[in-house]
Amino acid sequence: MPRILISVRLLGLAIFLACSAPLTAQDLPNIVIIYADDLGYGDLSCYNPEAAYSTPRLDQMAKEGIRFTDAHSPSTICSPSRYGLYSGQLVCRTGRGTQAFEGPGGPSYIKPGEVTIADVVRAEGYRTGVFGKWHVGLTWLDEHGKKLGGGFENSLLIDYDKSTPLVDGPNKRGFDESFITPNCPTTDPLYVYINNGMVSSPASQRHHSDTLPNPGGKWRWDNDEGWMAPGYRFVDADLLFLDKTLDFIASHRKNSPERPFFVVLSTQISHAPVLPAAEFNGKTDAGARGDFVYELDVLSGRLLDAIHRLGIDDNTLILFSSDNGPETMHTHWMREDHHHDAAGGLRGMKRDGWEGGHRVPLIARWSGRIPAGQVSRQLVNQTDIVATVASVVGHALPDEVAVDSYDMLPAMLGEQDDASPIRPYMLTQSFHGEFQLRQGDWKYLDHTGSGGNDYDREEFLQKY
Repeated sequence: MPRILISVRLLGLAIFLACSAPLTAQDLPNIVIIYADDLGYGDLSCYNPEAAYSTPRLDQMAKEGIRFTDAHSPSTICSPSRYGLYSGQLVCRTGRGTQAFEGPGGPSYIKPGEVTIADVVRAEGYRTGVFGKWHVGLTWLDEHGKKLGGGFENSLLIDYDKSTPLVDGPNKRGFDESFITPNCPTTDPLYVYINNGMVSSPASQRHHSDTLPNPGGKWRWDNDEGWMAPGYRFVDADLLFLDKTLDFIASHRKNSPERPFFVVLSTQISHAPVLPAAEFNGKTDAGARGDFVYELDVLSGRLLDAIHRLGIDDNTLILFSSDNGPETMHTHWMREDHHHDAAGGLRGMKRDGWEGGHRVPLIARWSGRIPAGQVSRQLVNQTDIVATVASVVGHALPDEVAVDSYDMLPAMLGEQDDASPIRPYMLTQSFHGEFQLRQGDWKYLDHTGSGGNDYDREEFLQKY
C-alpha cells in the first residue's frame, strides 16, 4: 500500500538523519512540474520515433532521468485530471461528476480544508507557486451574492468586488503565489487573468474567434467566443505563463535562497485552438500543431536552462506530463496531413476510456539522484505525484489524504524494478465519469464503447 511505502522511505530518512548532520530546508530539492494540455502519448519524439517533428529538449530530459511508458492521467479530460494532480485522488471522491468548467463555473473540485500537493510541501518549508491554466473550478458571485454557474453570458453578471479575493483559488489551496486563467486560456471564456486571487482586469470586451491571427483556418477550431479582459493574450499565452514562472523562481532565489521552492507551470499547449507564438511559426515540417508542440519543447528547455543558470540543477526535481490524450480533431488532422499519430499507436484519444485517452508521457529528472537513461514500465497515475513528492520531502501523509496515490520514488531512484509493481491496480475515469480498471496486463471497462467520443456519430473517426 502507498502508506507502507512512504513509511519505509521515512524510516530510511530517519536513519540518515541519525547518522549525519541535520538537514536544512534547502537540502530538500526544489520541485518543478510542467503540466501540458492534450498532449498525446505519441507527441514527443522520445516516445514516438516516427513523430513528424522532434522534441530535443524533452528528449534530453528523458535521457537524463527516467521515462515512464505506462503512465496515465486520472481522467480523459482536463478538470478532473488537474484535481487528481493536486489532490492525489480521483474526481469521484468529490461526489461530483466529471466536468470541464466553462464561464464562471465552479465551485472548486478541491474542497475547503482538503490537503493539496502544495500544502504537503509548504508544511516542509517550501514556497509554492502555480502559473497558467487552473481549471478545477472557482466560485463567482453576482451583485446579490448569489453563486454563478457556467454559461458564457453569466460572465457579465460577475461582481468582482464580491467575488475576489477568490475563496477557492490557488492561494486558498496551498499556493503562496499564482497567476492563472480560470479555464482553458484560449478556449473557454471567461478570458481573464487572476493574480493571487484578484482579477487583474474584468471581462468587459466581446471576443470573436475570427480576430485570432496565426495560424487561422481549421486550427482556430474550439476557440469559443465570449467575454474577455482588455489586453488578454491568446497567441502567446504560454510565453506569458513561462515568464511568470521564471520570475517566481528568480525572485525566490534572490530573496529566500535558504528555502526550497515548488512550482507548477500549467501550459495551454497543445489544447485547441492551435496558436503557436509568432517565433515558432514554420519551425517544423508538421504544420501548425507541430510548431505548437515544438514551442512547448522550447519553453520547457528555457525553464531547464534557467534552473541550470541558477546553479540548482543537482537539487531540483523536474516532472513533465500531460492531463489527457490528444484532441479528436487534432489527432485526425495530424494523421491525415502529416502522418503523425499523436496517440502513439494507441486506441482512442481525449475523452475515451481506451488507452489513447489517458496514457500520457511522464518524465522525471533529478540530476545526481535519479539515474540517467532509465525507461520504466511501472504502472503510474498522476495521482501518484502527491505521495511521491511527499516521500521526497519526508512528509507523512495521513491515511485519509491522497488516497489514490502511490509512492513512485523507489522506481525513479532505480531501487525497485518493473518486476516488482508498486501499484497493485489502477482506476481511471473517462469523459462520462465511467471507470477503467487496470491490473497487470488486464483491463476492465465498466462501459460499452469508448466511454467518451461517439464513434458512431463521428463517422471520420470510425476507422480509428
